[in-house]
Amino acid sequence: MIHRLLFVLALLTSLPATAQGSLNMLCAPAADWCEAIAAGFQRDTGIRVSMARKSSGEILAQLRAEAQNPRTDIWFGGSAETHLTAAEQGLLQAYASPNMAELQPWAQKVHAMAKGMCVGVSTGAIGLVFNREVLARRNLPVPQSWADLLKPAYRGEIQLPNPNSSGTAYTIIAGLIQLWDEDRAFAYLRELNRNVNAYTRSGAAPVQAVARGETAIAVSFNMETESLVQQGFPVGITYPEEGTSYEVACLSIIRGARNLAQARRFVDWYLTPAAMDIGLKANQYHVPAHRGAAPDPRIPDITRIRLVDYDVATYGEARMRRRILERWDREIGALPR
Repeated sequence: MIHRLLFVLALLTSLPATAQGSLNMLCAPAADWCEAIAAGFQRDTGIRVSMARKSSGEILAQLRAEAQNPRTDIWFGGSAETHLTAAEQGLLQAYASPNMAELQPWAQKVHAMAKGMCVGVSTGAIGLVFNREVLARRNLPVPQSWADLLKPAYRGEIQLPNPNSSGTAYTIIAGLIQLWDEDRAFAYLRELNRNVNAYTRSGAAPVQAVARGETAIAVSFNMETESLVQQGFPVGITYPEEGTSYEVACLSIIRGARNLAQARRFVDWYLTPAAMDIGLKANQYHVPAHRGAAPDPRIPDITRIRLVDYDVATYGEARMRRRILERWDREIGALPR
């Protein structure tokens, strides 16, 4: 009997990491970062992670489709507006990690705004991304403003994401509306359409096309651009003189999560300096939410950028988002290029 008990104890202590449970995660940032986060959490906790990388608009659509039978536990990344839309629609559940106190004010503000249903994990600003070699070869100037993008010289040279699937695109449009007003912003987008060669499914695709020299210019986040710079691609970024939008990327637990304990543990784990520093190791240069995260000169300094006074709460409302997307489909998406 004693020998049998010892055998059972030995078996339990030798079980693989999967014995700690599992976690299903949808992840919006770059695939390399998503994979590094999943691997880091699995290594540190023994919890097996099943991760899929999708744009934030696609994630929101999936959560809506699975609302009655959730298959996702954690949603990592994507703009706060998209998470707030999900929260409003009852797709997320509240959680306050004990590590909240060490986060930057903007991260805690989003948590309060969402009634605890998401928390800010990083931030970054929208800029005008260009391929230096392509511009030089085609004798094109470096764009410095939103107005510059309308120049005939850029006909067919600009690539943008589609706001129906891309949170980046929605942030760009919402920023233009707040910079000017809605009618002027859509008038601008209609005029800009003449210079656009494609509207991509994800927010990362246009800047990657710039890096490969497939298009001269894209509009994207500065942290994604810096990653390409560090990889040696001939890309640069400027910030529109008129002002530009920014995002607070968020982390949320899905309402009805099957692995709730593991999901809460993931939030606790990620809201630490060690977990946020994984981004740097994965060549990602987002401004981290934790005050103790490692400083790095390659992380863009958003305090030196002219930012709009971005109203996350208003543009995170489901009704507002739906109306803007419907107007974009009607007035921009239907236009010929």
